[in-house]
Amino acid sequence: MPELPEVEALRDFLDEHLVGRAIVRVLPVAVSVLKTYEPPLTALEGKEVTAVARYGKFLAVATDGGPYLVTHLARAGWLQWKDRLPDGPPRPGKGPLALRVALEDGSGFDLTEAGTQKRLAVYVVGDPDDVPGVARLGPDPLAPDFDRAALAALLDGERRRIKGALRDQSLIAGIGNAYSDEILHAAKMSPYKPAGSLSEAELTGLYEALRATLTEAVERSHGVAAGRLKAEKKSGLRVHGRTGEPCPVCGDTIREVSFSDSSLQYCPTCQTGGKPLADRRMSRLLK
Repeated sequence: MPELPEVEALRDFLDEHLVGRAIVRVLPVAVSVLKTYEPPLTALEGKEVTAVARYGKFLAVATDGGPYLVTHLARAGWLQWKDRLPDGPPRPGKGPLALRVALEDGSGFDLTEAGTQKRLAVYVVGDPDDVPGVARLGPDPLAPDFDRAALAALLDGERRRIKGALRDQSLIAGIGNAYSDEILHAAKMSPYKPAGSLSEAELTGLYEALRATLTEAVERSHGVAAGRLKAEKKSGLRVHGRTGEPCPVCGDTIREVSFSDSSLQYCPTCQTGGKPLADRRMSRLLK
């Protein structure tokens, strides 16, 4: 799933390639992708793009006088830029193409989604806050005013495990499964630690790890072409998606805890005092 660093890189890429150009056609291919109907997609046609913004994991393309085209790529969605779009309209079918946006000079982009769980979402709205997912977002962790005190206030009284708290978009915007693993590894903190029980030193370590991990990931992704961002993300991850590999810090074997629809990865030596976390789902499978 694209998270804050990749979506920020896409925002930067689209800001360079879209702003000042006019949209001539918006072609929906998958029926499931469009989540709003008023204003219609045709309201974007003939409009010049004036800005591209990011709200957590959402991308918002602003047009002169409105409306906005807001996109959430979900777990398996992606944006593919094309200097020259194919001639003729796309044909609906079983392929990954969900929506195409064509510009006046023949360039444009496709929104695609792999797999069978169609969660990619496109909204045409008068204001990004009209999208429920945007309206409920917590603060952006890379905003200038997101300091240690802001994080402390968010976690005060929080009863969930820190892994779940970091992934809650209404608490902090933009962090998903991968970067929460990376942040907790950098902070040397168990993903099962209660979020509201952090000591002052632990809170400082978590804040510094959060800012550094996300900032470094954004910097790595800056200037990378849209088609190479997935590979760039994977290459920069230390523990997420690396079950069975040695930890790059201490050399211990990276472990995994599986859930019904996701998994987390961690280093026992760095994060849990050398003790593996209970993985009830895997234990049931082995019985």
